[in-house]
Amino acid sequence: MHASTGQIVFLLVAGLVAGAVNAVAGGGSLLVFPALLTVGLNPLAANVTNSVAQWPGYVGIVVGNRRELAGQRRRIVLTVIAASLGAVLGCILLLVLPGSVFDAVVPVLVILASILMALGPRLKRWIGTPEQGAPDRTAVLLPAVFLAGVYGGYFGGALGVILISTLSLLANDRLVRLNALKGVLSLAAASVTVVIFSIDAPVDWRAVAIVAPTTLVGGYLGARVARKLPENVLRWCVVVLGLGVGIYLLVT
Repeated sequence: MHASTGQIVFLLVAGLVAGAVNAVAGGGSLLVFPALLTVGLNPLAANVTNSVAQWPGYVGIVVGNRRELAGQRRRIVLTVIAASLGAVLGCILLLVLPGSVFDAVVPVLVILASILMALGPRLKRWIGTPEQGAPDRTAVLLPAVFLAGVYGGYFGGALGVILISTLSLLANDRLVRLNALKGVLSLAAASVTVVIFSIDAPVDWRAVAIVAPTTLVGGYLGARVARKLPENVLRWCVVVLGLGVGIYLLVT
């Protein structure tokens, strides 16, 4: 990539905003993906470069949310394993299958995840809200997180929306703590993509060097904002952004 000064500034800003959006709701990587296309990368290169560049932002989210992760050790271990295994499969699919095979369902998945997030409280009442301190619905949660990991390894855009929607429905905890877990799972999936794509994918490392540092800053700052948001505000931030992202993908 041979970027002008204006394009470099454009990517820096996109990375900063994406990191913050990922921390608050998820979907920030979809800001960087079109930005990379704009500066001349082809879709495959933009996709894998975007995935690698997001990694520091997820580190910032986890650091910024470390207080909310206390007491979630068992949940973290189980879901990280599921998300990581799914991400491995997703990366393999990206490298061996035509993009149209999976991309056709990406907008639908994001929109459905957003609708699930909006209906989450009603769905919980319908299926029965567990008592305070009751265990998660692990038998359903882990396969769902695995499938989210597959999506994250393949495309990654709006992975946070899908993860937080899944966690809010199947895990029994406050949304702010589940949002912190979402950051850990996003980091796990991103770590897998960094390793695999570094070995055998057309990553533009100059673009990564421009975007990655600002995603770190944006992720840390966004995590601190998300901690202070009321649960309903946080929920509807995810819903609105997720629907916007899904419609954008559907149209483009």
